[in-house]
Amino acid sequence: MSHGTFVRPDLTTFTRLDELGLQVTGQHLEPERAVLACRVAGDDGWCSRCGCEGVPRGTVQRRLAHEPFGWRPTTLLVTVRRYRCTGCGYVWRQDTSQAARPRAKLSTAALRWALVALVVQHLTIARIAEALAVSWNTANDAVLAEGKRLLIDDPTRLDGVTVIGVDEHVWRHTRKGGKYVTVIIDLTPIRTGAGPARLLDMIEGRSKQVFKTWLGERPQAWRDGIEVVAMDGFTGFKTAAAEELPAATAVMDPFHVARLAGDALDQCRRRVQQDLHGHRGRGTDPLYLARRVLHTGADLISVKQLARLDALFADDTHVEVQATWAIYQDLIAAYRAPDPATGRARMERLITTISGGVPTALAEVAKLGRTLKQRAGDILAFFDRPGSSNGPTEALNGRLEHLRGSALGFRNLTHYIARSLLETGGFRPHLHPGL
Repeated sequence: MSHGTFVRPDLTTFTRLDELGLQVTGQHLEPERAVLACRVAGDDGWCSRCGCEGVPRGTVQRRLAHEPFGWRPTTLLVTVRRYRCTGCGYVWRQDTSQAARPRAKLSTAALRWALVALVVQHLTIARIAEALAVSWNTANDAVLAEGKRLLIDDPTRLDGVTVIGVDEHVWRHTRKGGKYVTVIIDLTPIRTGAGPARLLDMIEGRSKQVFKTWLGERPQAWRDGIEVVAMDGFTGFKTAAAEELPAATAVMDPFHVARLAGDALDQCRRRVQQDLHGHRGRGTDPLYLARRVLHTGADLISVKQLARLDALFADDTHVEVQATWAIYQDLIAAYRAPDPATGRARMERLITTISGGVPTALAEVAKLGRTLKQRAGDILAFFDRPGSSNGPTEALNGRLEHLRGSALGFRNLTHYIARSLLETGGFRPHLHPGL
């Protein structure tokens, strides 16, 4: 390099301690951590009570965990000067609120780093605590408190919500205690194309009353702004939405409708299997071998799979499975129609066909028809309200499963809800520069 600009490094600038109102006065490198000696920049030698000048009265040292550099834990030893007023005798210390909150063990920069590591990089609390060289409880308490202040307690968090999704979620797999929670998702960004869906809240239990109570606690103006509620087939959610959000449109999303048809197909296949062979499906049984192919959309079936289906349906004893499979394919085709109007017409025709006049032998189709007829308005509403699918809700449930796996499970529901809101609640660090 012909015009080198390398100079002696300024540790204060390099470690960004100038942003915290600190200046580095020394450093000490240990095998497991780096220690930076600091002092508070500026002079606080004037009494805040009477305005008289103070005289130095010794110093105290404050120890703070700072953001790691190169994954080496960094500790700040901040020398804080004490003053005594010459007029009223009041004693005070230099202001370190810019560097850290009172009685905090993490610097402001460390807290920002930990929150970004948890939310954006999806690190565990254990990994964050290791990088900061603090205990698990210290890191966890600090991150959750800051996340609660920035996101959970944000009064504007529910503003602009017009489309919500509701679903149940299993938060723990134990024999004792309740394991279900109700999750409420903001689907407005999906519909408007503004971004991904986000978790609005998580409530213990799964029932009509749980969802109704949560809705009843929202301001009336907020409830009046809700246009669509996407949900599964649970009638409790529908009833609660109808009572608390009478102007909103209930939409039963394609995922759960298709699952109803898929369950009917599986039940028919298992019944025919038992009737023909007297036992559950085995590796050599044609119906068992075709169980996955039967759930594949007709437009995605390969030549080899099509040959397997032709051989399966060539057997007259499988005619009931073939008829149920055709109904399942018609339902999938309705959702994959090129335009909503065509899809709506196909779905409406299908519901009319299977809701009456179904042969007695097709018990699973008859049951499916009754269910679809009962929820026909909610099912068809999807085609009138594009972008109102509850699919993103299922996607967020998957992210929460990953969160629980990373943490090796949760025992405290309050902790789980807070972590879930940070993980999927739409927190964006770049929107909080003052973190």
